[in-house]
Amino acid sequence: MDITIIAVGLGIRMLAALATGIWVAVALFAVALAAMALLVSVPAGTVLATTVWGASNSSDLTVLPMFIWMGEILFRSSLSEDMFEGLTSWMRALPGRLLHVNILGCGIFAAVSGSSSATTATIGKMSLPELRKRGYDERMAISTLAGSGTLGLLIPPSIILIVYGATTEQSIARLFITGVVPGIMLCALFMGYVAFWSLTYRSLMPPREAPIPYWEHIKATRRLFPVLLLIVGVVGSIYAGLAAPTEAAAVGVVLSLGLSWIAGTLNRTTFTQALMGATRTSCMIAFILAGAAFMTVAMGFTGIPRELATWIGSLNLTTYELLAALTIFFVVLGCFLDGISVVVLTASVILPMIEHAELDLIWFNIYLVIVVEISQITPPVGFNLFVLQGMTGYNIFKVARMALPFFLLMVVVVIVVAFPQVALWLPHNMMAR
Repeated sequence: MDITIIAVGLGIRMLAALATGIWVAVALFAVALAAMALLVSVPAGTVLATTVWGASNSSDLTVLPMFIWMGEILFRSSLSEDMFEGLTSWMRALPGRLLHVNILGCGIFAAVSGSSSATTATIGKMSLPELRKRGYDERMAISTLAGSGTLGLLIPPSIILIVYGATTEQSIARLFITGVVPGIMLCALFMGYVAFWSLTYRSLMPPREAPIPYWEHIKATRRLFPVLLLIVGVVGSIYAGLAAPTEAAAVGVVLSLGLSWIAGTLNRTTFTQALMGATRTSCMIAFILAGAAFMTVAMGFTGIPRELATWIGSLNLTTYELLAALTIFFVVLGCFLDGISVVVLTASVILPMIEHAELDLIWFNIYLVIVVEISQITPPVGFNLFVLQGMTGYNIFKVARMALPFFLLMVVVVIVVAFPQVALWLPHNMMAR
C-alpha cells in the first residue's frame, strides 16, 4: 500500500478522533492500535504494555509534578501580589508606565511557574483591575497580557521544555539554558513596542501619577525579594551546576511552601488545592506522554516517519523552506490543541525530518516552543485567549484582535531564532567553561 495513502488515512483517523472531543491521549492510543493492527504483524498488546511502562518509568519525568506543584502553590499565595506591587513603583518612569508590569510580571512569574495559562491567569487577576482603575487603555492592557502570558512556555522552568526533553531524550538542563536568550528577546521586544505605542498614542495614556519618595521605591522593592529568591534557588542552581532539574524542582517546592507560610497564605485548604491541582495536571500530561510514546513506537513499526523523511528529502527543500512549512503546520495545529499535545503528537513524525535535515534538536525545540507560543493567542483554540475571555467577558475573536501586535512580534522572533546561533549562543558559552 502506498505510504502516502497510509499516512493520510491515519491522519484522518486522528483528526476524526479529536473532533469527537475525546481526550488527546485516548486518540493517540486508538490510532496507534489501529496502525499496529492493520499494518504490522507484531502483537500490539505486548508493545503497548512495554511502551507505556517505559514511558512512565523515565527519571526525567520526576521533575514534572514538582514544578507543576510549585506553580500551583504560588498561584494560591500572596507572592504574586507582592511581585506586582514591587514592580509597579519602578515602572512609573518608563514610557508606557504600568503596562510594562504585565510584561515583566509575566516574565518573572513564568520563571517560577512554567505554565502559560497559569502565568496569564495569575498576573491578569491582579493587573487588569488595577490598570482599569488607573485609566489605562483596556485594549492595550489585554493585549500585553495575552502576549506576555505565553512566556510561561519558554522561560525556564518551562513544562513544555521538560515534556520535550523527556520525549526526545534531550538534556532538560540544556533546554532550560537555551530558552533564556529568546525569552529575554521576547520581553525586550514587547517592552519596546509598549514604549513606542505610548509615545505614539499619548491621548490614550492616563495622566502621570505623582512621584513617590525614593524610600518608597526601596520599600516596594523589598516585596520582590521572595520571588527573586525562589528564581535564584531554582533556576540559578541549575545554571550554576549545583543541582539537576529534579533536585532544583524539589528545592522550588520547599522554598515556595516556606515563602507561602511566611506570607501567611499557606493553610490546609490552599495546600490541598495546590496538591490536587498539581496531581490532576501531572496525570493528564503523563497520560498524553504514554499515548505519544506508543504512537511513536507504532509509527516506527509502520515505517511512516522514515518514508515521510525520505519524501521530504526528495523535495530538496532548503532548511528555511522546511522551517517555513513546519511553522505554518504547527501554528495551524496549535489552533486546535494545547502546546504539550502539539509537541507529543508530532514528535514521532517530525523528528526524523529534523534529523534528516541535520538540524540541532535542542535548537529546534526552542524554535518549536516559540511557534507554539504564537498558537496560544491564535483563535479558535488559543488557551491564553480562553483565559482572557473568562476574565474580561469579551468574545474570543475580539481578544485575538487585541493580541494581534504581539502575535506579529512573536513572528519576528521566530524569524530571528531561525538562525540557530542566536538560541545556542548561551548554552555553547556556558558549556565551554
